[in-house]
Amino acid sequence: MSIAVFASGSGSNFENIAIASQIEGWIVPVSCLITDKPGAGAIKRAEKLGIPSYAIDPKQFPDKAAYEQEVLAILQKHDVSWLILAGYMRLIGPTLLNSFPGKILNVHPSLLPSFPGLDAIGQAFHHPVKCTGVTIHFVDHGMDTGPIIAQHAVEILETDSMETLTDKIHQIEHQLYPEVIRKLIQASR
Repeated sequence: MSIAVFASGSGSNFENIAIASQIEGWIVPVSCLITDKPGAGAIKRAEKLGIPSYAIDPKQFPDKAAYEQEVLAILQKHDVSWLILAGYMRLIGPTLLNSFPGKILNVHPSLLPSFPGLDAIGQAFHHPVKCTGVTIHFVDHGMDTGPIIAQHAVEILETDSMETLTDKIHQIEHQLYPEVIRKLIQASR
């Protein structure tokens, strides 16, 4: 049994989760990185950590089901039991949802149900709210609609810029996400 982390970008959350699993000796380790972007920064982070990475371009497949079948074959090869989305910018389809029921997690940079989807930090920053945050939730068929596992509020100060707010959100993600993952995996054994 192992964990696959899915990422589309720089991979800071992936790296943080992988390091936490190694340092803390998680009973279910991170075994691979899946990315839908062949040039994703997460790939270099995986190489540094000695974790196999797979860059699978969805455009190379006739449809989502064929793409997810390719991903599923890799996950089976690594005996993956949990999917952890960490900046993965693609909705999970029925092939993976049905293969990992209740075992797919996502981190979202807002207090859901507020500001789902893309640019949640920007939405909160430009909206007249005084608080946003981080949500860890199970993945379902919708966009950021799955059952919420944990949330942590982040105050938006008058002195905040987009950059400072983004940094505060990332700091909370890097602390909260590995903690929630570890607890869920331990509870499921």
